[in-house]
Amino acid sequence: MNPYQGQPRYLHNIGFSNSAPQSFGNPMPMPGLPNMGYPAPHPGYTNTGSGYPSAYPQAGGYPNQGQQGYPQTPSTYPSQGYPSAAQSYSPAQGYPTAQQGYPQTQSGYPQSQSAYPQTQSSYPQTQSAYLQSQSHQPSAGYPQQGYQQSNQYQGYQSSGQSNQAYSASSSPVHSVPKSKPTVVPVNPFDPREDAAVLRKAMKGFGTDEKAIIQVLTRRSNEQRLRIAFEFKTLYGKDLISDLKSETTGKFEDLIVALMTPLPQFYAKELHDATAGIGTDEDVLIEVMCTMSNHEIHVIKQAYTAMYGTLLEDELRGDTSGNFKRLMTSLSMGNRSEDFHVDQNRAREDARSLLQAGELRLGTDESIFNAVLCSRSFPQLAAIFQEYQFLTGHDIDDAIKSEFSGDLEKALRAIVKVVRNKPLFFAERLHKSMKGLGTNDRQLIRIMVTRCEVDLGDIADMFQSKFGESLQSWIEGDCSGHYKKCLLGLLGLY
Repeated sequence: MNPYQGQPRYLHNIGFSNSAPQSFGNPMPMPGLPNMGYPAPHPGYTNTGSGYPSAYPQAGGYPNQGQQGYPQTPSTYPSQGYPSAAQSYSPAQGYPTAQQGYPQTQSGYPQSQSAYPQTQSSYPQTQSAYLQSQSHQPSAGYPQQGYQQSNQYQGYQSSGQSNQAYSASSSPVHSVPKSKPTVVPVNPFDPREDAAVLRKAMKGFGTDEKAIIQVLTRRSNEQRLRIAFEFKTLYGKDLISDLKSETTGKFEDLIVALMTPLPQFYAKELHDATAGIGTDEDVLIEVMCTMSNHEIHVIKQAYTAMYGTLLEDELRGDTSGNFKRLMTSLSMGNRSEDFHVDQNRAREDARSLLQAGELRLGTDESIFNAVLCSRSFPQLAAIFQEYQFLTGHDIDDAIKSEFSGDLEKALRAIVKVVRNKPLFFAERLHKSMKGLGTNDRQLIRIMVTRCEVDLGDIADMFQSKFGESLQSWIEGDCSGHYKKCLLGLLGLY
């Protein structure tokens, strides 16, 4: 049985969390942090991992920009992209106000450093209110938890299931389990105190690696950046440079990854995958096939700021054929993010895929490219279910028979991410530690980037798929402080 079949565990996150982390929105270093202290913890902000503190949006902005806030509303976002460096965001804009159907409306992201935003206790419990609220949601990040799910998105059963499973009018609404991050923003948070702890751990002879690990693996990426800023303020030294001088090997690589803003980290991974002789297509597939529109646009800006070239040009220059076309389409960051499923259109797309593949001599790759790169994840789930109704077998089997090489791996990755993103990353982690040797770069990349999103779910899927815990594999393949730091990201050290 295909392990990706069965009821999806949760709606796929569109951003890094309920709201895209501010570190992901500030790929440049932080020259513009305010001199006032870090705001006192607000009673409405809980340590649930459901979002990131928004008291950090003025910390540097996007590359080559000093603006505040996030990009404009989605009505102009997909077609126009981010504003130019000459423009600036108006503090009065922020995020659009919540639409009808939400029980607790919010006027937008706060534009000051005064306090954390109040967390929302719940989301609408009716499908009609849920669907109405999605038409104007910003693409920066949908909430991961609390959304109610209809049977429209519970496909992947055997081909014997009838089409009535998609009837929204007759299907009950079920709750969706929230994703499980293993690293959440600590609250209360005192960056100056953390900076002092790190200074003490590295001062004099020897290094207190345990103190370093416990501080850095129990703070969010945004909070680590704030600690680095306070460290330089207090001691006049660069925290990353000090950490690199006190650590070595893979432990050093992991610590540097933790201290790097996520957009810069992804940009460097993509750059290294295409630089030099040869291309690491697996990295391109892992990043480009799993990112949301907002994440792709921010990574592109970070890439241009760091390397002076366009990510799209680099991808086109290092790939070829239909795989190049797929990477180009994904780099546009223009996938639909509408959670409403159009069942009639799903049937039409399933027939188009069937006619472009199995029902003809050869394969029309452009049809697969167009459908898999532009449809929303819930819509793709419905398309894949309709394809199984039409043919009696899974679309993953059809892709394996119709395609080969990197294009096959990329298309199958999209199918897996649509159905079960934690299982996709669990398999990637297993592959990084399987056999002789360890692909440490892949292991570090997944652990660092998913720990604030769904690493708890990934660990559960790892246990379910391979019969052994992720912890046991890390302990068997890694050693020393490197192993302890990885376990710290799992919340086990």
